[in-house]
Amino acid sequence: MRLHDLKRPKGAVKERKRVGRGPGSGLGKTAGRGQKGQLARSGGSVRPGFEGGQMPLHRRIPKVGFHSPFRKEYACVNVCDLNRFEDGTEITPTLLVEQGLIKKLKDGVKILGKGELERRLVVTAHKMSQGARQKIEALGGEVKEA
Repeated sequence: MRLHDLKRPKGAVKERKRVGRGPGSGLGKTAGRGQKGQLARSGGSVRPGFEGGQMPLHRRIPKVGFHSPFRKEYACVNVCDLNRFEDGTEITPTLLVEQGLIKKLKDGVKILGKGELERRLVVTAHKMSQGARQKIEALGGEVKEA
């Protein structure tokens, strides 16, 4: 077998539709668009979501609440997750990403007070709950704002 002997398997390549090329082609005259009507015209189609004049779904369903454009979303870490670090470690948001405790920094890191802390750590974060702050300082640790 040589390179010039290689052939594609049957049905691997479809021939493209050549529309409007005479009656013998099977797609002549109306080019597969049928007779008259909106879809037979050039540019004749409806926009996405159009329901033929019926009130569209996006206008029928109720709108509830308010979404602030200024909302900040924090990557949260619990105090109990910080036990994996050695005593005296300085914990920063970049260190938390490197260790896989958070995937993305988002708008900052917030330390939450769930669980028990067993290490004396220096924690730097953008936000911190009061419970987390108390648990870190109770063990002689230090809290810094990022």
